[in-house]
Amino acid sequence: MQLSVIILNYNVRYFLEQCVASVQEALSNIDGEIIVVDNNSSDDSCEMMKMRFPNAKLIENSVNLGFPKGNNIGVAHSKGDYICVLNPDTVVAEDTFEKVLAFAEKQKNIGIVGCKLIDGKGNFLPECKRGVPTPFVALTKIFSLYKLFPKTALFNRYYAQHLSENETGKVDILVGAFMMMKRDLYLEIGGFDENCFMYSDDIDLSYMALKKGKTNYYLHETTVIHYKGESTVKDGLYMKHFREAMQFFYKKHFNSSFIFDVFMNIGTFFFVLIKKNQSKLKPSEAEEYILFSKDEKLKNKLEKLFHKKVHWQSQIEGNTLFSHSILNKTQTEIIFDNTDLSFKEIISFLEAYKNQGFTFKIIPKNTFFMIGSNNSNEKGTVIKID
Repeated sequence: MQLSVIILNYNVRYFLEQCVASVQEALSNIDGEIIVVDNNSSDDSCEMMKMRFPNAKLIENSVNLGFPKGNNIGVAHSKGDYICVLNPDTVVAEDTFEKVLAFAEKQKNIGIVGCKLIDGKGNFLPECKRGVPTPFVALTKIFSLYKLFPKTALFNRYYAQHLSENETGKVDILVGAFMMMKRDLYLEIGGFDENCFMYSDDIDLSYMALKKGKTNYYLHETTVIHYKGESTVKDGLYMKHFREAMQFFYKKHFNSSFIFDVFMNIGTFFFVLIKKNQSKLKPSEAEEYILFSKDEKLKNKLEKLFHKKVHWQSQIEGNTLFSHSILNKTQTEIIFDNTDLSFKEIISFLEAYKNQGFTFKIIPKNTFFMIGSNNSNEKGTVIKID
């Protein structure tokens, strides 16, 4: 078997359904398997998996074992030459795995491969390529020195700014939302360190691959949506865990110091304040809706749901979005029907129309809900249609 996709789930049933649907499409031409490890979710994630994806391997943990152990269990049940650790709040394109596998096969001494990640509004997520967060590099991130001096090599290592988002190249650290590597290397490293509950586990795994003499890569040629805020809410508890995780990483690989700990505490305090202020910015209700679909009945359902006219784009070939007069108005929400548009086409739309005042929702094929995220600092939105 060529590829095993490991998805660790905890209480994100609808995001999981969309994720697995996209993975299933992306494995159409690959000898692969889907393994979902559920960390004792209280929603109906497991029931959904059994009904909708009976061919996927489902592992039901009786307690929440955390990110490292949960993924290690999934890999232990895998058979692929390669494994891909994937977050449940992601959407892959139909050719994502083919492109990443083809790239990996061409490299010598391959370590971990990551790809381009965007949020639910199409914005690039810089954490998908990073440098080793030594204490100094971590401080440049916490105090935003990388933003103040983006072209200064001394300060731009945290987000590996020697590469642009549209350049493929060597990087040190990749994000746990999407990590592809050979299964044998994962096992040789020992998998994710189970002493760390979350947040530094992907950093540690990436760094362990480097210590084995392997080379990690960022591949820009395929894009994956990572809703980001859905699997982790950015609040005070998050920062507590993040600080503890970074301290764990430094104690394992570097010599930390009292002075560094003081600066870390100061920096995380301001980080929490900023995130809380951002999370209070609730997206306002859309003024206009555009539906990309061939299903007129779906348009009528949405109009009843929103109590507003939905502008229907039944012709999905070409750049029809440009021709719509509604684009001059603010707070326009664009809804994609995955029955008529591939995930790759939807992802391309998000990238093309980011930062233009739009919000986006996807109706996954064979479902009765729409899903999206207008703010990567808070949980995403699920709206049931029926």
